[in-house]
Amino acid sequence: MAAAQRRDDPPPPAPGVPLPLAEERARRLSDVRYDLHFTVPRDLRTPITGEATIRFVLSGAARPLALDFAGTAPPLARINGRNTRVASAAEHLILDAASLREGPNEVTIAFAAGDAALNRNPDFMYTLFVPVRARLAFPCFDQPDLKARYTLAVDVPSDWQALANGAEVSREAHGDRVSIRFAETQPLPTYLFAFAAGQFKIETAERNGRTFRMFHRETDAAKVARNRDAVFDLHAAALAWLEDYTGMPYAFGKFDFLLVPSFQFGGMEHAGAIFYNASGILLDESATQNQKLGRASVIAHETAHMWFGDLVTMRWFNDVWMKEVFANFMAAKIVNPSFPEINHELRFLLSYYPAAYEVDRTQGTNAIRQRLDNLSDAGTLYGAIIYQKAPIVMRQLERILGEDAFRDGLREYLKAHAFGNATWTDLIDVLDRRTPEDLAAWSHAWVDEAGRPALATELGVANGRIAQLAFTQRDPAPRRGLVWTQHIEVALGYDGEIKRIPLNLNAPNVEAREAQGLPAPSYVLPSGDGIAYAGIALDAATRDYLLRHLADIQDALTRGSALVTLWEDMLDGHARAAAVVDTLVANLPRERDEQNVQRMLSYVRQGYWKFLPPPARDALAPSLERTLREGLAAAPSQSLKSAWFSALRDIALTRPTLAWLEGVWNRTESIPGLTLAEPDYIVLAEELAVRGVPDAENILASQLARIENPDRKARFAFVRPALSGNAAVRDALFASFADVANRRREPWVLEALSYLHHPLRETSSEQYIPRSLAMLEEIQRTGDIFFPKRWVDATLSGHSSSSAARLVREFLAGLPPDYPDRLRRIVLSSADDLFRATR
Repeated sequence: MAAAQRRDDPPPPAPGVPLPLAEERARRLSDVRYDLHFTVPRDLRTPITGEATIRFVLSGAARPLALDFAGTAPPLARINGRNTRVASAAEHLILDAASLREGPNEVTIAFAAGDAALNRNPDFMYTLFVPVRARLAFPCFDQPDLKARYTLAVDVPSDWQALANGAEVSREAHGDRVSIRFAETQPLPTYLFAFAAGQFKIETAERNGRTFRMFHRETDAAKVARNRDAVFDLHAAALAWLEDYTGMPYAFGKFDFLLVPSFQFGGMEHAGAIFYNASGILLDESATQNQKLGRASVIAHETAHMWFGDLVTMRWFNDVWMKEVFANFMAAKIVNPSFPEINHELRFLLSYYPAAYEVDRTQGTNAIRQRLDNLSDAGTLYGAIIYQKAPIVMRQLERILGEDAFRDGLREYLKAHAFGNATWTDLIDVLDRRTPEDLAAWSHAWVDEAGRPALATELGVANGRIAQLAFTQRDPAPRRGLVWTQHIEVALGYDGEIKRIPLNLNAPNVEAREAQGLPAPSYVLPSGDGIAYAGIALDAATRDYLLRHLADIQDALTRGSALVTLWEDMLDGHARAAAVVDTLVANLPRERDEQNVQRMLSYVRQGYWKFLPPPARDALAPSLERTLREGLAAAPSQSLKSAWFSALRDIALTRPTLAWLEGVWNRTESIPGLTLAEPDYIVLAEELAVRGVPDAENILASQLARIENPDRKARFAFVRPALSGNAAVRDALFASFADVANRRREPWVLEALSYLHHPLRETSSEQYIPRSLAMLEEIQRTGDIFFPKRWVDATLSGHSSSSAARLVREFLAGLPPDYPDRLRRIVLSSADDLFRATR
């Protein structure tokens, strides 16, 4: 029974971690240390139990102190050597003032951990505590500015391996169990504390005098052998680059990483124990150039976090974007030496701009830096604005300061706050001293406010020459009047040649005086250097030229910029979707850069399924499939062949192509120069089944029997009902998602949901839309950080009808006034393509 609250005690804090509670604890607490012990049963039905000893120095002991904990703990804890009753209230354990003392304190609490953040599987488990989920597993001060040192012991089945932030220091067997103890860590926030245990295999390598260990569950030994050296090399290269750039050595001792099947994220930066999605690290032979670049980028991203996020941590999660922007920004620099053949300016453009625009063009967009009153809402801050727009903004900042001054400022910032916490203001103060420009004003437009500028070209021509070239910047938000300062280069096209005009967009209207007197160009691209970030309204002559002559632009970066700008122009209603898709299909065979090929194929898929009505789609299918078959045959590398094949598999509709794909699946047809692996055959079976080919059920049954890897087999079995031709089976699967226990493996759920809502199932799946949207609040409460947005994306992914758009609008119109604004924005951003398709 909980201790009674005394009349003069303050009321218990609200659920989650409210800002006032966090600020009060940050003032009162220091030198926090956790000694944790977890017992992990083999049987998933038996809860994980543990004991936490928490030591801290306290000031203001006359007031109660709240620990965060949403699991189950007995009413008695040992506080400073005495068994003491502890009240439980609103996801907190309240330590009574009478049991506390000024200075050092020690609290020991036994507990049963909740499973929500422990990711338990039949023969492995792993923790995932970001952003504020450590409190679901053990009692703690779950806020980023109370960094602590952790000592961990785990008791697991004897045939399991384990890893954690600290190095393993002892292993003691007892019967069919083993107790493993890990060394004390450097100071870390709770969201970066982590451990995993299970039936893992371990690969070890030494690079530059450092030992790396890779934990994994892959059963294909050849696949592991094919990837292992590249994976270790990429980690070593990233570490060496970061140590040189920051001027600071890696701070966390040993370096392990775990490859998790169907991990919720691409990676998670636990110090000394990074977790990755296994499929993104151990690549198949059919991996594309983009997948290889993606692997290098995610490794560089998570390694960069060892400095940006782990060594220096944001004080509050409103600045979570700081760790993510530097991880992505540094990753873009780090991967360059490993891929000397790649156009890295084009890579930056295609990696960040389209994804940022997908949110920033919508009514659901948000500022990079957002207000956050309770850490329980921190997961809603994550998304493309943080991960994709913020690196674009940071590159603009680097251009203002210059590379050397920017690097030196970061070094000063890291050294000043090592093993501590900092804010965006702390960094701006350091950088502001290195430039005459007003960074506070610059930051207000780019970081504190939402949206992107609308940029229009004003071209005046007289006697075949430019009389005036100016650019008008407009704030799409009424009465706000922002100006987004950015240094760009305008591309003027002349029969295969490009003239670049540097321009500082620092006012609502800026004239490019250098262009006066030049011959009239074929096109004007303010985004021609891949730098300008805006909703760009193409002038009519440029739009017409790009629709007719896209492949004639000689420079790959300018061509990629034109491609992205033309697509955005179509979404804004200036160019017809059918005309843009026709342009892409016609120009694909002439495209010479693989990165542009992959972006064009992506746009073709999106245009085909979302923006073409079914009759137009059916009419285009034969010629499009023929183009893709020809591109597949002509592709000079396995990487390009894989890209062409994936596009063909995803858009196939005609009987001859489906019959050929079925032959590829059953191995009676081969693709010269392309080796398919188990994951490729799985996706191929799924795509055939969702199209309702005559032998669909036998294909699914045979594919399930074929799969050798147990993790991939379990995922396929979970997704299979979504592929059924029986609507009742699909309905039952969707209904099962109402139970949070059936949503625990989020990547499995999202794959199933995307097949339930496949465009070919659009009519039958509309009924799920209102129920999916109604579940969003619970999805946010119970899921990991990316799950709410991905849930809505998967729900609306296959829909382009007016009736589906009406269902979304009705949901939005019926929301109560107190509905969370960030969730409303998620719906608006996810529905944007649907709204545009039906406009």
